[in-house]
This record gives sequence, structure tokens and C-alpha cells, in this order.
Amino acid sequence: MRDQAEKLRQTIQNKNNSQIKNNDESTGIKQGLLQNKTCKVITITSGKGGEGKTNFTVNFAIGLAQAGLKVVILDADFGLANIDVIMGSTATSNLLDLIEGRKNILEIMCEGPENIKFISGGSGIEQLINLNEDQIDALVHNMAMLDDVADVILVDTGAGLSESVMRFVLAADEVILVTTPEPTSITDAYALIKLVAKRDREKRINIVVNRAENRSEASDIAYRISFVAEKFLGMKINALGYILYDEAVVKSVKMQQPYMIAFPAGKASVNMKEICNKMIVNKQARNGILKETGVIAFFKKIMRK
Repeated sequence: MRDQAEKLRQTIQNKNNSQIKNNDESTGIKQGLLQNKTCKVITITSGKGGEGKTNFTVNFAIGLAQAGLKVVILDADFGLANIDVIMGSTATSNLLDLIEGRKNILEIMCEGPENIKFISGGSGIEQLINLNEDQIDALVHNMAMLDDVADVILVDTGAGLSESVMRFVLAADEVILVTTPEPTSITDAYALIKLVAKRDREKRINIVVNRAENRSEASDIAYRISFVAEKFLGMKINALGYILYDEAVVKSVKMQQPYMIAFPAGKASVNMKEICNKMIVNKQARNGILKETGVIAFFKKIMRK
């Protein structure tokens, strides 16, 4: 594992050196711009299944896209991958096709609504920690393209507290943790925070309360989780927002159309727009404070952990 990480670091360094050389030879003005241009990687997860995490991811992506951002979704739930089902699209390729050299990153990206792109992880997610040198080279070369074509990459993980989920959580620039008002959901959300705290107490975690009855209930849940996490784990948790229970969400799933598009004036859509606006404003306010590491560093961390 350590050898693999070292190979990846060397590959990235070679790429950066080559990039600087090419910039110098061309204009000299844009030196380092491509090298320093990085997209934000946000992992979206939940402590248990059935929290609406994937539906949140798709509609969050649409909200960010409608706000003018270029968004790519990586479906990293290789067991129950269903991003394409919610969007009414079909993924014909996945990350394994890239890893095994059959296709490049552009060829495995599928089109979604609002110009969103999505990548099915498939069984390629499991292979990420077991790559040979040629596969690492190919992965770095391809993933570097995402830094140039995306402003945000959303990683939809599997649910639960498995090591594979934790890899994606710990590797991201920041995390959105989706929970619901159910006591078991709150307990599992805290359990995930506790696992993160043991390995990276500085990780930025945002809480979203899904299917809340009202604003008061959502605020109370977010406050309780944040209070306990700070008191007992020393972690500050950010309350990003909430999605009220909305029948339109159920209808949109049956229609295989995201609710942000099918029911743009519905309660859930209004709440989602508020979350997207808050995320964008927070990002601008934190510029110069938090460094976004980009997609290459994200995959580097996954293979190194």
C-alpha cells in the first residue's frame, strides 16, 4: 500500500513538472494555472441506509448546476448504485472500464439533467486500493481532466460505517452527512462522526436533516448532534440545512425524475435551493482559509489510507 502511494505521488509530481514546462514553453503567462486549478470534492454519506442520501446527491447536484457550477457525480456505492435510476439515465460504463484501460474518463461519463455528468463506480471502487503502476498512471492522467471540467465533484458513498465508506469520507475536502429524525438514524450519524473524529478531527462535516416535519424539528436535531460532537469529540459540526417531508419527492422517484426538475416549487426543492446557496456562500467566505485539494489528491488519499 505504501509503495503504491509513493508511485502515485511520483506520478503526480512528474505531471506537475511537465505541466509547468509546457506552460513556460507556450506563453509563460499562464504558468501554474492549470497546475493550481482544482475542483472541490464533497463526499455525501449517511450512517445507515434509507436516509435519502442518493436522492439528496442528485438534487443537490442540480441545485449547484442551476447556480452556475459545473458538477460531476461519482456513484461510489458499488453495492446499490442507483444514481442513474433516479436521473432516468442508464450508465453503460463504469470506473472499472477506466482502470482496465478500455475507456478514458470522458468515455465513462454519462449525461444527466442540467448538464450534470455522472460516473458509475461499479466494481472499480473496490479495485482502487489494488492498482499497478500503469493503472495509477492512467488514473492520474484521466482524473486530472476532471479538475479542468468540473467545479464540484460529489461522491455518493454507500451507507453505513464500513472502511470503504470511511475512505471516501476522509479523502474529501468536506462531507455532507444526511440523517433523518428517526432515533436510529441520529445514533448512526453520530457513530460515523465518532469514527471520523478518531482519524481526522479537523474534517469539515455538514449535517443535513432529511424528511423533517418542520424547521423546528430539523434545527433541534442538528443542534443536538453538533452539541454532543463538540462536547465529547471536540469536533465542530456545521448545520447546512434541512429537507422537509414532501410527497413530491416520492412522486419524483416513481417518475425517475429529480424533484428539483419535476417539482421546482415544492417544499423539498425550495429547501434544496437554500442548502445550495448556503454551500456556495460558505465556500466563498472560506476562500483562502481552506484549501481545496482537487480530485487527484482525493484519489491519492483513498489509495493511501
